[in-house]
Amino acid sequence: MTAAQAEPLTEIAEGIRIDRPGVADGAALWRIAGDSGALDLNSSYSYLLWCRDFADTSAVARDESGEPVGFVTGYVRPERPDTLLVWQVAVDEAHRGLGLAAALLDGLTARVARRHPLTTVETTITPGNTASERLFASYAERHGASVERTVLFEAADFPDGPHQPEMLHRIGPLSP
Repeated sequence: MTAAQAEPLTEIAEGIRIDRPGVADGAALWRIAGDSGALDLNSSYSYLLWCRDFADTSAVARDESGEPVGFVTGYVRPERPDTLLVWQVAVDEAHRGLGLAAALLDGLTARVARRHPLTTVETTITPGNTASERLFASYAERHGASVERTVLFEAADFPDGPHQPEMLHRIGPLSP
């Protein structure tokens, strides 16, 4: 058992707790991402792999029965070990408005910071995704950090048809 697996669960709301994802959660994460209406839905296989290979840098919110109701996936950038890239954040529709996305993001970055010299969080957001823009702007404010925005991938970079550009939001330096 790794240190991250031995960490206690964090309760964030009545009956809702933050945990590490496991392979058995992959199907639920895939469903929640698909139901979000905002995220690019990747193959179900990718969510299974993510829950296996990146569980230490991802988090899941579970309801009182243990079922996933939200998640955040990320990884520490290999060439920038002080940077956590947040790949996707989603909360099941029935559990939105409770602050779960913010709690997941805060909980995950606190856990990652215990194992890595975390100074920066990066994410990409497509133009017009105001919920994600608000989530990461409020994260930066809570952590005393600024947000730098640049284009990471132009629309033309995507080979599979029309896609909006992906704007890189680089948040840092983070305050403890």
